[in-house]
Amino acid sequence: MASRPALPLVRDQEARAIARVRLDFMVEPRYTVKALDQSTWAAFAALVERNNGIFGGCWCMAFHPEESWTDVAQKRAAKEQRVREGKAHAALVFEGEDCVGWCQFGAPDEVPRIKSRAAYEKGRTTSPDWRIACCYVGKGHRRQGVATAALAGALDLIAGLGGGTVEGYPEPADSVPAGFLYNGALSTYEKLGFSRDRKIGKHRWVVTRSGAIGLVRIHARSASSSRDRRRCRQTLDVKFLPGRQSGSCSVATTEPPRPG
Repeated sequence: MASRPALPLVRDQEARAIARVRLDFMVEPRYTVKALDQSTWAAFAALVERNNGIFGGCWCMAFHPEESWTDVAQKRAAKEQRVREGKAHAALVFEGEDCVGWCQFGAPDEVPRIKSRAAYEKGRTTSPDWRIACCYVGKGHRRQGVATAALAGALDLIAGLGGGTVEGYPEPADSVPAGFLYNGALSTYEKLGFSRDRKIGKHRWVVTRSGAIGLVRIHARSASSSRDRRRCRQTLDVKFLPGRQSGSCSVATTEPPRPG
């Protein structure tokens, strides 16, 4: 039997990890992930501005060290300066040319102002190498896989920066409105290999992931018939997420192969 041609891949120099995806239908990959830097600042800023500055003008500054700002314009300028200086990290999710969400991350001294800080410090025995801070998805794009793509992208960028222990502070998705899941949903982290460490609030957990990032395995099933599934089923490498999905999508992690 002749081999089927592979689907086009989404390629981006900033996204090094490749997700192993089994598709049961023929689609174009939907999202790409890029690092927040000077080249992507304009797209990031456009998303913030489309969403009222994020929570009325946060500009994704709440987790950075506290400074004195008197207005939203100063927060915007402070964020842009941090980006120019390499002191702000995030994985940006793009749909075409538009940035539709992000996952902020950084070393503890870059994003020290986490939620439930007092309870966190009481139970802390060690510090992580990296923290996941603000996770945000723009209006009109929620519950479409953007948050998963963003967190997977953040893990990949962290791996490219040397890797290590990563901590997050999510809550269950049904505990707060979607627009207020500042740190993302607990289920998203667990799908990507994080383990619960301890609770630091009514709903908030400290979750951790250590060592090699591995691959993200995404299974998507949405073909309309068994014939279509047989015709279209194949395994290929794409960046993070497949294209438009109307069926189920389950995400699990696999460890990279051991040498030898």
